[in-house]
Amino acid sequence: MMSTFFSTRSDSAAVSDLRAWSDNQLIAAAKNGRSAPFGELCERHMKRVSCVTRRITRNREDAEDATQECFLNAFVHLKDFDGRSQFATWLTRIAINAALMKLRKNRGAREVSLDEPTPSEPVAQREFRCNAPDPEERCSLRERNWIVKSAISRLRPRARNVVELVHLQEHSIKETAQILGISTGAVKTRMFHAKIALHRMPLLQRVGSSNCARQAE
Repeated sequence: MMSTFFSTRSDSAAVSDLRAWSDNQLIAAAKNGRSAPFGELCERHMKRVSCVTRRITRNREDAEDATQECFLNAFVHLKDFDGRSQFATWLTRIAINAALMKLRKNRGAREVSLDEPTPSEPVAQREFRCNAPDPEERCSLRERNWIVKSAISRLRPRARNVVELVHLQEHSIKETAQILGISTGAVKTRMFHAKIALHRMPLLQRVGSSNCARQAE
């Protein structure tokens, strides 16, 4: 359990005491270097974080990896939490970023394996790829994808997260709103601003404004 990872006291009395603490008390104690209170925070918010990472990754193992990364990042950066938002909201943003980062890494790995067949692959299997793009088309496609992804990565975090969830991960507007904890109207507004921002990027002129507009729709 996550609390075991961070805990320095495992007796039942200590656990019982921590469960009676508020989030703010646990955060203050964790900021002072005590790991057990942060373990209690992890247990308290585990279900929420796991739900967020599962919705985004749609894969149990990836969700578990993203959840672990979320809590580790939160532990490292806890000193930066200033209390202006709820701890659960702050933690959810970290979970979203961890899950999206996991997906980006997975996409990169898949692109390499698809574009670069291994030498050991039987020639007979390669011959069945008669409908696959030729090397020049694959190179052009990779370049266009890289340009679009680079442009999306330059968007402000709120807009970027929406574009990645709606377009790249093919979540519906409603699903995206639930994942981010905002209204469907807010999702549409962020998509609108993202589309305008993408149109204004000189980088995207290389692949054409019409094609880029579709990437953000």
